[in-house]
Parts: sequence; structure tokens; C-alpha cells
Amino acid sequence: MKRNDPLISVIVTAYNIEKYLPRCVDSLLAQTYQSIEVILVDDGSDDGTSRLCDEYAERYTSVLVIHRKNGGPSAARNAGLELAKGKYIGYVDGDDWIEKDMYEKMLNACLNTGAQIAICAYRQVGEGAEEICPTGKVLELDREQTLDLYINGHPQYHIYHSVWSKLFEKNVIQDIRFPEGRKSEDIMYTTWALTKASKCVFLDTPYYNYTVDRKESIMNSRLHERRFQDEIPFWKEQASYLKAIGMEELAKQASYQFYRKMLFYYVDFRDRGMKASGRELMTFLKNEEKEIKGIYENTYVARGDRVRMKLALCSPGIYYGIAKLYDKLIIPLRQRRVT
Repeated sequence: MKRNDPLISVIVTAYNIEKYLPRCVDSLLAQTYQSIEVILVDDGSDDGTSRLCDEYAERYTSVLVIHRKNGGPSAARNAGLELAKGKYIGYVDGDDWIEKDMYEKMLNACLNTGAQIAICAYRQVGEGAEEICPTGKVLELDREQTLDLYINGHPQYHIYHSVWSKLFEKNVIQDIRFPEGRKSEDIMYTTWALTKASKCVFLDTPYYNYTVDRKESIMNSRLHERRFQDEIPFWKEQASYLKAIGMEELAKQASYQFYRKMLFYYVDFRDRGMKASGRELMTFLKNEEKEIKGIYENTYVARGDRVRMKLALCSPGIYYGIAKLYDKLIIPLRQRRVT
């Protein structure tokens, strides 16, 4: 470690993850870039997580611990930010882990390009994990290019809203805090950060390992609450925020992507047998029908999306049946053609 190496503060939220925390912290301590402080935020755990945090702090001077009453990941991250001394800020969830050169690669990408935020691809690990085909490319992006990827998506280069796949220059996020008391808080935090950064860099290499386990998937009642109380309001807030800062065209595109996402949510609700949630979602969309029609008049809206939305609003049940038939017959056919 050189004296002039910029310090990276990595904030790790930990709540009842005794089983996973050692793997996470060990991956941080094994980083090839050594100028790192690890801030473990024990969010009121009642298992062995608190003890493990203290043991790491006793053994390693680079590890700091905050013990607090349970307040959720947003409040825990905000508490970690107050303590962070680094020029750069990273976030890691305590049940995940990272590759040993993640922060070296991301920091070097920032320093070599002048980017204020580095973003990397990630790998899902566990039951139901999705396969990825990373290219290893490094993309320099101005603000408009970054936001276009983030809002509209890309078949290869995917900027996910979660903060754990990013390294932030502290100056960019100095005045940003996570909305507390709600889940899916990363949606607005990332949106705020990306609009403040003049340049970002995307590394299409999966340096972050994200734990998924479909066998322990979220219960239907919690999924309903999360989507209606957190995700939907945050996605709507995202579009409103972009419009408020003068990015009206991007705000319309954000609304378009939001409404497309709602149709995926509807199919998912039906697949899970959550018919009441599906009905509530369609009621929400019908109440937004005037705004939807205005958005779907734009030239960038795919013809197929226009047809799907019109059918869903007219006859949700028929739309669901056709959507499942499409997944069963058309998608496998297209995949065979590609291979």
C-alpha cells in the first residue's frame, strides 16, 4: 500500500447472517487493493452476527463496527456513511462476497478515465441463478450514456439499480442518503448519484457475487407489500425526479420502462397464484391509462409493447394466457435460431 493510495470505505450491512458474514468479510480482507476500511453495520442482529463483527474488529485494524437497533438496510448504510473516511465509497451486502481484485479494478478504471462512478457486472450464485456472458470490456460513459443504459437497459451491458455493484467517488454522493423505512431504496439512490456524475465507467466483468436462493423466495404477502409500497412508488418517483431536473425525454422513457415492468409484475403475480395482487395491479394501470396512452405514442415504444399494453388493459386474463403461450412456444424457437 502506498501512502497516496486513496482510501476506499466499504459499508457492509449485516442482520442475522452469521452463516454468510465470514465469507463476505474475508473477501474484503483479501482484496488486492489494500487501502480499504471495512465498516460493518450490525443492524440489531440477535444471532451470532454481532459477535462475529466484534471478532473481526479485534483482529483487523481496518475493520470498524457499528452496533445499532434494527432499522433496515437504508438506516444501516446511512450510519456507515457518517463514519466513512474514504475518498471512495463501496457497498456490500453481508450475505454476498466479491472477487479479490474488484476494488483494484474499479478504482483503476475511475483513475484512468476520470470517472466518478465505476459500475461492474455481477454474478448470481445459488438456486435459480441466471447465466451471464461477460465480454470483459470497459466502457467510458458520459452522463447521458450512463442514464440511457440505466433507464432503457441493454442486452449486454446492464446497469442494475443496486448500489453493491458500484464504486462511488464520495464527492458525488456527499449529500445523498438512502430513504429510510422502505425497501428498494437503491432505485432512487442510484438515480440521484448517476445524475450527479459527469462520467462513469462500466466494467463488463462479474466482480460481485450476489446470493440468490429461489427455494427461500420472498413470501407472497411480503412481495405484494414490497412492490406496491416500495418499488412502484420509487419507480414513479424516479420519472418525476428526472422531469423535475429538466430531463423530460428521459423521464418519459423511464415511465415507458416502468409500465413495461408492470406487465411483467402482473404475469409474475398470476404465476404465483396471487390473483388479488394481479387485480390490484391492473386497477392501478387502468387508473393510469391516460398517461400510458400519452407515453406509448412516442416513436421509441416498440409496436409489440403497444399491442401488449392495449390487450392487458382490455382483457388481463387473455393477455396472461397469450403471454404464457409466447413464453412456451416463441421464446424457445428464437433461442434455437440464435444458437
